[in-house]
Formats: sequence, structure tokens, C-alpha cells
Amino acid sequence: MPIMATSAIPREETDRPIISSLSVDDRSISKSFLRRIPTFTSNHQRRRRVASDNPLRPARRTSFSRDVGHAAAETFLLTRLSFKLLRYLGVGYRWITKFLALGCYALLLMPGFLQVAYYYYFSTQVRRSVVYGEQPRNRLDLYLPLNISEPKPVVAFVTGGAWIIGYKAWGALLSQRLAERGIIVACIDYRNFPQGTISDMINDASQGISFICNSVIEYGAGAHIASCALLNQAIKESGDGESATWSVSQLKAYVGTSGGYNMLNLVDHFHGRGLYRSIFLSIMEGEQSLEKFSPEVMLQDPSVRRAVSLLPHIILLHGTADYSIPSDASKTFADVLQRVGAQVKLILYEGKTHTDLFLQDPLRGDTDELLRDILAVIHAGDIITLAKDEVAPLNRRLVPELMLKMARKISPF
Repeated sequence: MPIMATSAIPREETDRPIISSLSVDDRSISKSFLRRIPTFTSNHQRRRRVASDNPLRPARRTSFSRDVGHAAAETFLLTRLSFKLLRYLGVGYRWITKFLALGCYALLLMPGFLQVAYYYYFSTQVRRSVVYGEQPRNRLDLYLPLNISEPKPVVAFVTGGAWIIGYKAWGALLSQRLAERGIIVACIDYRNFPQGTISDMINDASQGISFICNSVIEYGAGAHIASCALLNQAIKESGDGESATWSVSQLKAYVGTSGGYNMLNLVDHFHGRGLYRSIFLSIMEGEQSLEKFSPEVMLQDPSVRRAVSLLPHIILLHGTADYSIPSDASKTFADVLQRVGAQVKLILYEGKTHTDLFLQDPLRGDTDELLRDILAVIHAGDIITLAKDEVAPLNRRLVPELMLKMARKISPF
């Protein structure tokens, strides 16, 4: 799960795309929220945007029949893709056991999921399914703070899901927590396999980031997909001036959480975990494309070294007990980034699994280490806001401790 940062929303100008270029220099951060820079919106995009509703304006009440119709259409799409996916997967004991474990896992965490779902569907602070492109699933959800009359940081959130089950609503809990701290969050949906392959996913994520940069943004988080989109954009900008609809300079930071960045090293690991080699290679468009979609490998190519200087500050977060993607994936990526001269920081969470950071810990309430560290990145240089974060009230518990412990033991991730 990656997070990136770009622009702030200025007072009384939310209907115009204004982007702040945020540098890592602490002295310039507070001023840069108010600085305007040119946008990259084409005339065609601008005409479409003017004709559409501004996602930051107060939500208008939609009809119940429209909501039901939208939910039915998404349910039909997901059902159709699920059956198509089953044809790829076949019937294997690993998938059957993981499916059963997933069902039990979700049942144990259901008290928390229901509360998050209520917020997602009924809160006036959530703008669901804002269209950012013309492809299927080119939608994003906006989570807004109560007060958007002042400049706010913006997080572009690309959720993970093993390239197969990624969905924008998976980020609802973290997005709610960030919105409560005065941060605008845009959760980007994208085509999953078999609806699309890795190129489609990266293109969707890049287009979603472009929409946010030109309509909303300031900060950005599906670690592999977002890292590929970020590196591809940096390579474009370091080349022959290829036209672009957004710029890496509009991002303050990239936060990659529990991500994999070298697909060559993960093929066998994923196969042993149930993401079979044939499926994984289909997602990655063949074995010959693994290097192309491995940021760690791409950065070591001398021909892309010029792009390194354009990259924003990179923060990698990973639990040491993560079995879905070992923490070594972030360690080796951080080493490569340091070697080529990028600004990188690695934070490891001792004993944390893949789902501890995203689900169990936030549902537990109390101290949320992942939220704390993401807020530290977003509010870097803002001493007053950082002080407020330190004394902010703890989040309330959403799931009893016994159910959280049982869910952790049977988690298929």
C-alpha cells in the first residue's frame, strides 16, 4: 500500500485546480501549501472537468434507487470477474484453504467492518466513485475533513490486493483516520486481473494520480503498482520531454507499506503462498516482463539514473513478521535506493504481520503505529500540527481483543 503527497486546497478556490509543490526542505513546506504552479490538464480534460461536479463541493443527496443501481452494477462486475478468475485458478487445495480461512477471518472482524461500512456508505464526508477516467473501475473515493476552507494536505492512496482483489474501499479505515486529522484522502480504484494486467493497473494508478494532481492533491500510498507508476513518470520526465498530465515534483513523498519491489525474487515465494506461477506471470505479462515491472531492478539500469534525482522522499514501512511479502523486500529496495542516491527511509515494525498494520491494529484502537508514522510524513516540518498529533485522543476499539487474536492466527495473508 503506497501513499503519495502533492497539493493543498486553498480557501475559496476549491473549484480551480491549484497544486502546491512541496519540497522536503522543512523551511519551505508551510509556504509551499499556498504556492500555485501550472497544471498539466489538457483542453479536453478541462472541458470534461468543468462539466462535471466538483468533488469537494458539499454532497448532494442522491436517490436511493441510484445508490442501489450503482451497488448492483459493481456487484455484478465483481461477481463476473470472480468467476473468470476461478477459471484461471482452477481448484487447488491452497486456494480452497485460503478461501475458507478468509471467510473465518472476515467473520471474526465483522463487528469492525460493519462500523467502517456504515461510515463509508452514509457519511457526508465521503464522496464515493468519483470518475477519473474512461476505463472500467476508473473511480476514486474522496474522504474529506469537516473543514476544507483552509489548505489541507492530500493523500493519493493506492490500495493493495495481490493484483487480484484490490479495491478502493479497502482503504476506508485508514482514510477515515486521516480525514479525522484534517487530511484529504483519495482512494484510487484500478482494474485487477483478469480484467487487466499489470500495465493496465499502472496506467490506471497514474491516471488517478493525474486527476488528483489537477483537481485535488498533496500526498500519495498498493506499494508495487504505485512505485512503478512513480518511477515510470520520473523516467518520462528525465527523457525527451514526453508530454505528461502530472509531475513527480507535485509529490511531497511516497510511502510504500508492505510492498514487493523485485518481482524476480518473489515468483517462487508467491507460488508457495498460493499465487501460482502461471497466474502471476499472466498478471505480469510474461516472465520476460518481470524486470520491467520491478522498480528495484529498473533503478540499477544506468539509463534511468537521471530519473533518480526527480524522485520524492521515499519512506518504506514493513512488518518483520510479514509472510505475504517478507520484509527483506523493503530492505533490499531501500539499499538500492540509497546506492543510487535517492532519499529513502526504512521503518520496520518488529513482530507485525501483513494484516497487523492494516487491520488488526487500527481495529484495536489505542496506539496505531502505522497511522503515527504516516502522519509524521504528512506533517513533517509543521511543528504545531505534529504536537497536536501527539496529544490527539486515541481511537476507540472496534473489535474485542479475543476476536482480534483469533483473526490474527487464521489470517490467510
